[in-house]
Amino acid sequence: MNLILLAPEEIHHDRLACLRDPRRLRHLKEVHRARVGDVLTLGVAGGGIGRGELTLLSDDEARFTFDGLDTPPPPPLPVHLVLALPRPRMLARSLEHVTAMGVKQVTLLHTRRVEKSYWQSPELDPVKIHEHLVLGLEQARDTVMPEVNLAKGFRPFIDERLPELLTQRRGLLAHPGMPQACPTGLTEPVTLLIGPEGGFIPYEVERMLEAGCEGIHLGPRILRVETAVVALLARLF
Repeated sequence: MNLILLAPEEIHHDRLACLRDPRRLRHLKEVHRARVGDVLTLGVAGGGIGRGELTLLSDDEARFTFDGLDTPPPPPLPVHLVLALPRPRMLARSLEHVTAMGVKQVTLLHTRRVEKSYWQSPELDPVKIHEHLVLGLEQARDTVMPEVNLAKGFRPFIDERLPELLTQRRGLLAHPGMPQACPTGLTEPVTLLIGPEGGFIPYEVERMLEAGCEGIHLGPRILRVETAVVALLARLF
């Protein structure tokens, strides 16, 4: 937790922050080993970042005073990530990783090789998704919450949603065996599509290429989804 992310309702009188969440209290005590008088990094959700002095730390509450939270968060990546729904444990890690890297728009997509049972996972509960996004923001000292959408039908997504996502965006389909190596140092807006374990089936690849996506690869090695996502984002931007 490199940043204590505050909800707007946890800020009082513009200069006082009070938090009572057990997870953050435990982290302050056990990881930061915080003491009254310590100065830590604070940020308000959707707003700025600053430094605050810990004035109270009990089993039930922590209080910080601060002069202002006016430093802007780091800039987001210009990418909309379309990710075939991973296994539940991998989904949790992937959401945290991409949030920490600055992704602000995520669509979780159903494809042929996505197990239907994954869509019943508790990890897709909005509360659980929010928890993983918060962890990513805390890691990266960011305050802007990503937007996560679910696309449970491949064909409706391809026919109705993907054309919109490719408007004024470069579409990149990451899949083994594609002819083009992953580009680097992009500044233009991108829609990045990444398949499940086992990859997209040929029909899915064909439909996405027909829609206007460029096929790219990361080389001959076959990577886990959570590794491939981070590697692609790091190379692209």
